[in-house]
Amino acid sequence: MPEVYLLIDVDGVLIPFPDSEGNGPATHVRHSVVPTGYDAGSPVPIWLNPTHGPMLAVLISELPLTPVWCTSWRGDASPLIGAKLGLEPFPHVELARQDITTSHPNGYLWKRDDVSAWLGTAQAVWIDDDFTAADHAWAASRTAAGTPTLLVQPDPRVGLLPTHMETIRSWMAELVRCPPGPSRPCAIDASVA
Repeated sequence: MPEVYLLIDVDGVLIPFPDSEGNGPATHVRHSVVPTGYDAGSPVPIWLNPTHGPMLAVLISELPLTPVWCTSWRGDASPLIGAKLGLEPFPHVELARQDITTSHPNGYLWKRDDVSAWLGTAQAVWIDDDFTAADHAWAASRTAAGTPTLLVQPDPRVGLLPTHMETIRSWMAELVRCPPGPSRPCAIDASVA
């Protein structure tokens, strides 16, 4: 089976957006981190769910997925986020630093051009909270062209859930049952909310 990448976003997936008072969900633990380029005297507060690390580790151990960070945290994702969740270091997609005021400057997620170039013709599961209809159409087009691509989109105020892991397991089981190729006997769904 060809390599399948598991692209993992951080903000809105592992770090849910805070409530109106600046707090994370009760399921999450507050941490302070200092990203690259930040003043060590002004750490950034983040909230992480301690169950996310084991949940992702089990998924990765069960399935032929290659985990890769796909986040504006870039190289900080493994030491500042993954390590706090007990995850082994993962590589990251090198996303261009853009001067944008919206996450959808062209009607789709700002990361998508870099991700598309990085993936080439590789199959992928991409977990991100910020996809648009254009991103879902992109994944459907890749899938229809023989490059299965699943988008999983958690609610950014809740983050990653066990149901998302089950969706990925089901999709991967279907991918194994129906490998890419011109004689594929079944359809692979390309997006899940």
